[in-house]
Amino acid sequence: MPFFEKVEITDVGAEGKAIARINDMVTFVSMVAPGDIVDLQVTRKRKRWAEARVTRIHKLSDIRVEPSCEHFGVCGGCKWQHLPYQEQLKFKEKQVIDALIRIGKLELPGVNPILGSSDEYFYRNKLEFTFSNRRWYTRDELDAFGDFKNWNALGFHVPGMFDKVVDIKKCWLQPEPSNEIRNFLRKYAEVHELQFFDTRCSGGFLRNLIIRTSTTGELMVILVFFREEMENRIALLESLSMEFPQITSLMYTINTKGNDTLYDQDIIVYRGRDHIIEEMGDLKFRIGPKSFFQTNTRQSLELYRIVREFAGLTGNELVYDLYTGTGTIANFVARSAKEVIGIELVPAAIEDAWINSELNGINNISFFSGDAKDLLSKEFLDIHGKPDVVITDPPRVGMYESVVQTLLQAAPERIVYVSCNPATQARDLEMMSRLYNVKKVQPVDMFPHTHHVENVVLLELK
Repeated sequence: MPFFEKVEITDVGAEGKAIARINDMVTFVSMVAPGDIVDLQVTRKRKRWAEARVTRIHKLSDIRVEPSCEHFGVCGGCKWQHLPYQEQLKFKEKQVIDALIRIGKLELPGVNPILGSSDEYFYRNKLEFTFSNRRWYTRDELDAFGDFKNWNALGFHVPGMFDKVVDIKKCWLQPEPSNEIRNFLRKYAEVHELQFFDTRCSGGFLRNLIIRTSTTGELMVILVFFREEMENRIALLESLSMEFPQITSLMYTINTKGNDTLYDQDIIVYRGRDHIIEEMGDLKFRIGPKSFFQTNTRQSLELYRIVREFAGLTGNELVYDLYTGTGTIANFVARSAKEVIGIELVPAAIEDAWINSELNGINNISFFSGDAKDLLSKEFLDIHGKPDVVITDPPRVGMYESVVQTLLQAAPERIVYVSCNPATQARDLEMMSRLYNVKKVQPVDMFPHTHHVENVVLLELK
């Protein structure tokens, strides 16, 4: 593969990768900043683009800042910590505009300045960690230690290596006591010689740790074991409970499957409640061990306020909330609408949605479990009524074409499209552009120091 010397990084593109232009070919590079001068080894080459890795840095960009996290560049998260936050916001806003124009071929009325997060660090309310007996050692650690006796780690998987885990000392994503709990568990496990999970051989005792926090101060901890060792399990849970009496919900499960997913597992309460309570504005939400909830709570409140504003509700509208999840948006707009219908694929999420409506005394919402592409049919519209406003917040893959076509047939006055993937959002908006005009665009940063960006678009019927 080709090798190039002293190449200038000029921009940031999709998926957070930086861009260099070599002989008119766009070359994507990770973990660098515009203004860096680097040597590049091409690792993948196509007709119009290439990927490359840095082999040497000649000059660092003037816009760079020192990353806060000691694990930066290793664990795979927070890949933009070397960029000032205002620069991150600029690149995210550009990513949204580029996608809407280039992919969606849309005429934009102007894009509102991106809404930055009030919290740059410690903004996540949920993190998942992995116990592993195959620790990843950095080059600095290899040079410093030499003799490696401890291969246990509790942290995050190394990108692209399913069996290697970075041992995390301090993570800057979740507020305390997240780090304190993780470090306590690692130390306890090593002192008591508990086996960390072996991904390759599918063996061991300790497998995963999930921590959920709330702005109300409530705390959920879930320990995942690979096999039952009753005496060790009880001793560990009891010690954790004694060390952190503020834990609201201490739970565990034994997962012997080949993957880490817990949606089909029986999660058992060891001490406390089976849920925690989060608050958003004047609403309360019940969060269980399997509940989906936006991971940046404070910024989610701002996002939902934008959605409600774009919906332009007067109290007389029938609103459809597609991909409603646990009903957060549905509940948030319900008091401003005549009726809300929420549609969600996951039955457990619908159960949470009903509970959240009851918890807040909201009785003008109906929830239906099913895939939007199957459930949202002409018959469904005939029975429940055609919506005046549709709010849609699909997963990263966007909406199925059949869902888009049903929306076009229903022809609501307004559609508010929330997306975590501007590319698939732009694709869907292009399909709707024959009947709808884009009236407002509002990017929202939910995940500082990553390339991810949310975007809210208001469509109005032509």
